Amino acid sequence: VMEPSPLELPADTVRRITAELKCHPTDERVALHLDKEDKLRHFREYFYIPKMRDLPLIDLSLVNKDENAIYFLGNSLAKMGGYGHDVGKRPWIIGDEIIVGLMKDMVGAKEKEIALMNALTVNLHLLLSFFKAYAETLQLHGLNDADDKAKRGEETLRIEDILEVIEKEGDSIAVVLFSGLHFYTGQFFNIPAITKAGQAKGCFVGFDLAHAVGNVELHLHDWGVDFACWCSYKYLNAGAGGIAGAFIHEKHTHKIKPTLVGWFGHELSTRFKMDNKLQLIPGVSGFRISNPPILLVCSLQASLEIFKQATMKALRRKSILLTGYLEYPMKHYYSKDKADTKKPMVNIITPSHIEDRGCQLTLTFSVSKKDVFQELEKRGVVCDNFIICI
Repeated sequence: VMEPSPLELPADTVRRITAELKCHPTDERVALHLDKEDKLRHFREYFYIPKMRDLPLIDLSLVNKDENAIYFLGNSLAKMGGYGHDVGKRPWIIGDEIIVGLMKDMVGAKEKEIALMNALTVNLHLLLSFFKAYAETLQLHGLNDADDKAKRGEETLRIEDILEVIEKEGDSIAVVLFSGLHFYTGQFFNIPAITKAGQAKGCFVGFDLAHAVGNVELHLHDWGVDFACWCSYKYLNAGAGGIAGAFIHEKHTHKIKPTLVGWFGHELSTRFKMDNKLQLIPGVSGFRISNPPILLVCSLQASLEIFKQATMKALRRKSILLTGYLEYPMKHYYSKDKADTKKPMVNIITPSHIEDRGCQLTLTFSVSKKDVFQELEKRGVVCDNFIICI
């Protein structure tokens, strides 16, 4: 087995090329020769290199404006390059903060009560770590009782059962964490009632709004919810893995300190002093850990700008009509009392009262749901997890 040839030292390489070209080592021809012989040089074409003319601090009298910049950064390959972090109408370093205003009407909160960060599950962990989630929660201390009552032939939970469990077990519960809208049945839970009941027993009350935000009207501040979090890839249209959101009511602003801190929870004015003195931003913004992913921020901004034009009030009004319009023919053609036994049975398990449901109807079938799904797909009908959402 032959031993690999030892690498030529850079200085030896320069001397060898200098001898070949018969020039001084500092001659430009050495650099051009090295570039020409570089076997990786074609990969440069795979990247967007900013043009001289697009750099904000450029002196165009010193350069050819149409040439590529001499770009030493390994990141931020966009029109302005790394300058995009702190230059322009939407500097990337505050890209998430700039669009919080577009989110406030979606969840009914003040801007300072919202942070756009991380993913849904990460935010759940961060919030629960502060709100003493390691103590007994509703799910671990009695929610199964409500589930058992739902097995009375009912597909959904009764609000009176939920409140009964809170009343019975509330004195030993630290945190009530509940879903705002059930992803499978489409049931829209009474958030104000659950919040009031939990807080009356001394509990913190929070909500997972993954399937509620962008679906129904929310008023987290006015309802007095302690904390909440949500994703943006479902009804907010931002795509899988989109940046998530978190809410902490302003009444907790000066009482809270995240269990896990990161550099983006530090005040921007002193963030880059690097003096190892934490200057935590008050409220939910102090829970931010890392730099916002600007590409995810952009996709969410595009969606939220459309929501702002449409308004949740108008969207909710339309979704109630559309869902009811679908419900009508479903009941007309597929109700249980139809005599035609050849026709498959279709049952709607989403609550019938419009105030108790979001913008979906969840259907169960007497035939294989897989077959139904495939037949719909063949006809270009794209469904979500066997649930038809409108």
